[in-house]
Amino acid sequence: MAPSAGTGLLRKPDTTLPHRLARSARAERDALHSTEELLAWVRERGAAQLHDVRRIPFAELDKWRFDDATGDLGHTSGKFFSVQGLRVSSDHGPVRSWTQPIINQPEIGILGILLREIDGVLHCLMQAKTEPGNVNGVQLSPTVQATRSNYTRVHEGGAVPYLEHFRDAAGQQVLSDVLQSEQGSWFFRKRNRNMLVEVREPVAEHEDFRWVTIGQLHRLLAVDDLVNMDARTVLSCLPGGFEGSEVDGSDLAGALARSRDPRSGTLHTTAEVRSWITSRQAEHQVRASLIPLHAVRGWRRTDAEIRHELGTFFTVLAVDVRSNSREVGGWTQPLLHPHGTGVVALLVKRVDGVLHALLNARVEPGYLDVVELAPTVQCTPENYAGLGVDYRPPHLDVVLSRRPEQVLFDTELSEEGGRFYQARNRYQIIEVDADFPDSDLPDFRWLALRQLTGLLEHSHYVNVQARSLIACLRGLR
Repeated sequence: MAPSAGTGLLRKPDTTLPHRLARSARAERDALHSTEELLAWVRERGAAQLHDVRRIPFAELDKWRFDDATGDLGHTSGKFFSVQGLRVSSDHGPVRSWTQPIINQPEIGILGILLREIDGVLHCLMQAKTEPGNVNGVQLSPTVQATRSNYTRVHEGGAVPYLEHFRDAAGQQVLSDVLQSEQGSWFFRKRNRNMLVEVREPVAEHEDFRWVTIGQLHRLLAVDDLVNMDARTVLSCLPGGFEGSEVDGSDLAGALARSRDPRSGTLHTTAEVRSWITSRQAEHQVRASLIPLHAVRGWRRTDAEIRHELGTFFTVLAVDVRSNSREVGGWTQPLLHPHGTGVVALLVKRVDGVLHALLNARVEPGYLDVVELAPTVQCTPENYAGLGVDYRPPHLDVVLSRRPEQVLFDTELSEEGGRFYQARNRYQIIEVDADFPDSDLPDFRWLALRQLTGLLEHSHYVNVQARSLIACLRGLR
């Protein structure tokens, strides 16, 4: 039965949230810990957390095996993930059909950041966490970063700290809760639950956790390999525009503030943007189906790796891990090791004083909905060596020939270290002139930041690389 008037059961929206987020985004001096103290804490946790990772032959994997019938590599429990084959046919791109290995992880994990107002400023509870594939050991991670197999303790290890705030969020303020995809070239239809939950009561910091303001996170995003992929994707889902006082400015801060402001104009209406995305999903024909790993062609399996016969794309390898900071003290697992450092770049320009970003409706075989919005350029240039200019992604030459004064953001950031071995991309935001010619390619559109924020309220619109750059874009000054 619906509540009657006057019962007090109706909840009103928090009209103060945009202003509280904006204050946190400006706050460094009002933080619980200074940024210098946080950097020292990360170094201290890096020294304290033992994490010995050693490459091993597949035969030394414990509880993982290749299936005799299919060749698939999976865990004996049937949980966690498996490495299988994928057959792809498409009407898009220079190569129209191929097979490849791919990670199949059908379970949905939780990536969650806890927020709390401390001395009038919203703080995020961040974790110093080591993953086996990290290039540098400890990185800043969400409060909770766990697969379903992990938090249901298939590994028979310890419990995940703070998990209760996300598995049962009743009575707490949920700021965002949305399923988002991950790398569609390496995962088959992988999704995680991206959550932001605000608590009112005090929550203690464990030794591997610290309260950090949004402004501090924006600054730390500019440090190589510090804020991990899972933290970046959750941060991109922060709601609203982070209203500020710079809307009337004529500099970059003003253009960015207008890009966030719902009162500002945009090159395309939100309805037009959604229609364009739908048209790309409808017009691109992609068929992707799982096949036995031993049916994949052009890839070679040795005692220690599965690699492409040209030595490009990625390699599947195995590692032995020993740790004193995880739910279990040691384990073995496969990892995917990309070849080369990727280029992930967003071109931006000012249109009548409003900053717009050039997004690409990108086809990847592992996506659930055929295409998702990607950065302007997302590639590993080494994979195109010797193929000729016709094979190079659009706008890659603009990124590679950028002038120093055009670069607004340029940092090497790691991808998820629980599945990928030393996977790094160079993330860049590059401002082009206002008269930069609009691409006549149907898979590209200029969008304002507020339009991207609106799309992030829904699943399967914006890919994980673009979400990382949106988090970085919000922190520009």
